[in-house]
Amino acid sequence: MTDIPSKDSNYEIKFRGRFLHFAQKGHWEFATREHNSEVAVIIPVTEAKELVLVEQHRIPLGKATIELPAGLIGDVAEHANETVATGAARELEEETGFRPGSMRELIKTPTSAGLTDETAVFFLAENLQQVSAGGGDETEDIQVHVIALTEVCAWLMQQYRAGKAVDPKIYSALYWLEHPEALA
Repeated sequence: MTDIPSKDSNYEIKFRGRFLHFAQKGHWEFATREHNSEVAVIIPVTEAKELVLVEQHRIPLGKATIELPAGLIGDVAEHANETVATGAARELEEETGFRPGSMRELIKTPTSAGLTDETAVFFLAENLQQVSAGGGDETEDIQVHVIALTEVCAWLMQQYRAGKAVDPKIYSALYWLEHPEALA
């Protein structure tokens, strides 16, 4: 796997928020995070060939959003030194209630290359064991959906037609599940 080059810190902070900063390098303006700009994105597949998705209200969009389980790595002091893989497993269990038996890193990609220096590290989580109902931590209100892989696309379109946002990373995940050679 080819990594994205490490974060270039040669930029000027124009505005500091609590967690996000507005930065400029040359003529380009972008968002960056205070600590780490890595997000773990998990593709959880059950033994029954189901995809585990989460739904939560996203304030910037003003609506419920269907997503893969995911989370920032090293964003709070108690998780400052965890690896991306450890953070991915923690986020999966926290959000969905599923503990992975195996995790495999697939690819590291930009989330929105013109807007932010944030990168997403995708993991395939298999051999899942449900250990709780999930739902996230005290700051989250997450609904868990377990959908047969053969029905995911139709289900996502139903959710979209019902007025929910659908994160396009799900479609990348479905492609990689169908074409594992694409990441070889």
